[in-house]
Amino acid sequence: MSQRVEQRTDNDEAPERGLGAILFADVVGYSRLMGQNEQLAQQLVKQAVHTFEAECEKTSGRIQQVRGDGVFALFGSAVSAVECAMAAQQSISDLGKPEDMPIQMRVGVHLGEVMHDETGAYGDSINVASRLEGLADPGGVCISAAVYDQVKTRLVYGYECLGLQTLKNISEPIEVYRVLYEVSSATQAASPRSRSSHERQRVLDKPSVAVLPFTNLSGDPADQWLSDGITQDITSSLSKFHNLFVIARNSAFIYKDRAVGARQAAQELGVRYISQGSVRKVGNRIRVSIELADAEQDRMVWGEHYDRTLEDIFEVQDDITSMVVAGTAVQIDAAERKRAIITPPNLLEAYSLSLKGQQHIFRYRREDNAAAQELYGAANKLDSEYARAAAGISRSLNVGWRYNWINDEEHPLDKALEYAQNAVLLDQSDARGYGELGYAHLYRKEHGAAITAYERAVNLNPNDADLLAEMADALSHCSRTGEAIELFERAMRLNPYFPDQYLWDLGGALYGERRYQEVIDTISKMNNPAEGQRLLAASYAQLGQTELARQHADQVMRAHPGFSLEHWAQIQPDLNNDDMLHFIEGLKKAGLK
Repeated sequence: MSQRVEQRTDNDEAPERGLGAILFADVVGYSRLMGQNEQLAQQLVKQAVHTFEAECEKTSGRIQQVRGDGVFALFGSAVSAVECAMAAQQSISDLGKPEDMPIQMRVGVHLGEVMHDETGAYGDSINVASRLEGLADPGGVCISAAVYDQVKTRLVYGYECLGLQTLKNISEPIEVYRVLYEVSSATQAASPRSRSSHERQRVLDKPSVAVLPFTNLSGDPADQWLSDGITQDITSSLSKFHNLFVIARNSAFIYKDRAVGARQAAQELGVRYISQGSVRKVGNRIRVSIELADAEQDRMVWGEHYDRTLEDIFEVQDDITSMVVAGTAVQIDAAERKRAIITPPNLLEAYSLSLKGQQHIFRYRREDNAAAQELYGAANKLDSEYARAAAGISRSLNVGWRYNWINDEEHPLDKALEYAQNAVLLDQSDARGYGELGYAHLYRKEHGAAITAYERAVNLNPNDADLLAEMADALSHCSRTGEAIELFERAMRLNPYFPDQYLWDLGGALYGERRYQEVIDTISKMNNPAEGQRLLAASYAQLGQTELARQHADQVMRAHPGFSLEHWAQIQPDLNNDDMLHFIEGLKKAGLK
């Protein structure tokens, strides 16, 4: 739905001006739906639009315009506008719809000056909101930074920073956030830090490389798992070389579907070399194209095309790894070379199922975690000797336990430990199994075994930022906070678009060292500060700032109405009981019970 902008003359009376929250909602693929079945589409679209109108009324929104496929509304506050958007999207998703005609809407919300006269509302802010709507996923909501600043601590949603976005016919780039129902997915998402995505990182003397997401040229979005999987596997293989600095998968995938040159990406990520390529799949045959660019000298080091069958994909990845290492002049020994070789499954179908599971596991949403567990389980059933499938099942169980998506009655940590132990037995050169082993041991409060497993994992893959951050958190729970802080800093350099989880866990380590103001400064950098309220409440309380401590304690209860100190103490894996009591002391001072 496009917004009409009125042409004005000097004789027009001065318009009324005021600050308002602007919401634009539009049906996805309206023309296509009408072409399929005009009568049914019109009925379903009308139902969806009426849902938005009803939610606008509940949240004191004022409908300015309704067209066949969309809604334009104004609100007195950003909080009301976002509440309306999220409630309406949830209601629309709950509507019964034919599978072949899914009705979804995109929503954009902006906060800015709005002008009114007898012709209606108009102004640049309205144009911004309409452009934000186009950035949203089907069924999703995008908001501007101005809206985010108003709602981030008032509404318990997840906020994923998309960085600065150039909008059509808008002179200045706008910082944009995606709003998610589950905070956990946003907490784990790669996160540009409020305009930091365009700041130049310091390039290390050590050979450094980022593997940008390979482009899927197959013409079928269903084949995306293959191009993403190849990118991730090459990144993982390169990460195993101690003399090579490799940017984490999460940060590299920020550049997916973005037209960014090698030089710009290298500057933003702080590396010298950029590797990028494409994958085309036709039947059982694939063509992989790849090039390695030296961004510092602005030249291509090498490029290659591989025309093979799918069964040869592991040889292709091994060859690419060797070429990248050679191109970046990394000295390696035989042990590192051996670790970098991907262990293929006995059945190719098990590999494809695991890659599809990997697509889901990184989204950190309840439904995606369940889908990942199912896919990894199917791979494990096909090939019980495939270590990646066993490690994937362990990861899905660990994540499910962490976010309370799996009941304790199902003994998820016991099962996660069993699958991780099996993964390690099947492939002792793969860091993933050891990482899952460390996680399961930690939350079973088997601290020595946890640290031993993490040390083995990091030795096998010294550039895996998530492994480093997880080990840092384990060290923090073992009262080794100084070592933990150093590891967190290293993980953040490897993963410059690090998720909020790094900051959250780093804040915990700083709290353990009684560095309360640094805790506050760290948590304040989170894109989702709602998840850091416990640390803020305890830190302000320890600093004697009682009023601020109580404000953050109130926000803890708003985000987690069932929170209790007794339950929290039971699940914390602290080795030293004094560490747990120190945190509880701060929370009690803040007024939590």
